[in-house]
Amino acid sequence: PRWRGADSEAFFAEAVRLMEKRGYRVMNMDVTLILQKPRVAKHKPAMKDNVVRICKTIPARVNIKARTHEKLDSIGEGRALSCHTFVMMEKC
Repeated sequence: PRWRGADSEAFFAEAVRLMEKRGYRVMNMDVTLILQKPRVAKHKPAMKDNVVRICKTIPARVNIKARTHEKLDSIGEGRALSCHTFVMMEKC
């Protein structure tokens, strides 16, 4: 299998490559992490830097935020996490 053992960055970079191949670029990206723990506030700048670098965009186009699930269900109990991402693309 092509992707077995691959770093998750490779998947992201491939998606960006395919997007660019079709003549698009990131216009705006909004990422919401939903997890009870660990706290990610101190990691958000590095996360944003990585996203900006991989997407070949500028920091003003990327927003990363995190919230908890108020101790409800498996996310709130700390057994799982969720990530919602919205990407608006524009034709180059």
